[in-house]
Amino acid sequence: MTASTRLLLGTTKGAFIITPDGDDWSVSGPHCDGWCINHVIGDADSGMLWAGGGGDWPGAGVWRSEDGDHWELSKLSNGQIDEWAASDPETATFLNWEPIDVPFDNLKAVWSLRKAHGVLYAGTNPASLLCSADGGRTWEKNGAFESHPTRESWNPGAAGLVLHTLVSDPNTPEKIWLGVSAAGVFATEDGGKSWERRNRLSNDTVCAEHHHPAAPRNGETGHCVHNMQRGSDDLLYQQNHHGTYRSTDGGRTWSDITTGLPSTFGFPIAVHPDDPDVIWVVPLNGDDAGRFPPEASAAVWKSTNGGETWEAKRDGLPKVSCFFTVLRQSMATDAEAGLYFGTNTGSVFASLDQGESFSEIARHLPTILSVETLTL
Repeated sequence: MTASTRLLLGTTKGAFIITPDGDDWSVSGPHCDGWCINHVIGDADSGMLWAGGGGDWPGAGVWRSEDGDHWELSKLSNGQIDEWAASDPETATFLNWEPIDVPFDNLKAVWSLRKAHGVLYAGTNPASLLCSADGGRTWEKNGAFESHPTRESWNPGAAGLVLHTLVSDPNTPEKIWLGVSAAGVFATEDGGKSWERRNRLSNDTVCAEHHHPAAPRNGETGHCVHNMQRGSDDLLYQQNHHGTYRSTDGGRTWSDITTGLPSTFGFPIAVHPDDPDVIWVVPLNGDDAGRFPPEASAAVWKSTNGGETWEAKRDGLPKVSCFFTVLRQSMATDAEAGLYFGTNTGSVFASLDQGESFSEIARHLPTILSVETLTL
């Protein structure tokens, strides 16, 4: 962590920014008019920030800011506020509402954002891939993903049919990977002109008999991917609803690396920025048992060999009576391998020694939906 490192938080009550302040941390927010913000990212070169979110009331949109204090909205779809205000002048006046043209009519919210090779990408609910070539002011849908031949068979997860993960290759602009709950992993190697569904288990993974609907079967991982991160080249890691997986061939095949973890369930996964064999996960006790740390004792589990073995890291974390959840986009690293995660109980924990120990740097925030880092 450097003095210029910022933590960018998406929460159910707006975007927040946490910055180092001597030996302490300062919290700025809520931003974005208190919208439910699913994901906040920043661009280190320009300092621009983007926040994606929305819901039934406001519709979907992407906010952008040059300084973190002043935010401008690119509204992508209408919500209940627009329906009510459009039919009732008194409501429109009370809400200070004015009609605007929106580009889409079927988006509930923006769930994920990614800036790569000059293009800003957004994943939405329901699962569409949006692209912006002007920094988030205007957007269009990726037609090939929209018309994917398997789309009719995609099933929504508990939060809906959500495109929640966008992964890019810094060296090859044509390569992009997507994570969709609950349709699995998709990849393109031609810049989005075509998409391949990539959920096949590798030959070294034995698909045991499971009764859970999200479990692996028929030679494939469960399709309810929770989060995906890139290590290097075509090395990918995936935290699934039912297991943790590694792929060394760009997602064409996946090997189960769950052995050694206390459960098969979890949401986030993070990868060391300089060592792709170092990864962190936060196992939870399963969706039928409360989705909190096993035995109510918080731990970040770390592997230094690509998931071959795992070790629990508990120093500085609540060891008893801990019932929080860490959601899919709520863990991130910085350039110096600081590790940060936020909880649904509004706490942010930071590790400045690569996940060996943690301290609570913020508390009493709204439910934290995402954590990203930005070093200027």
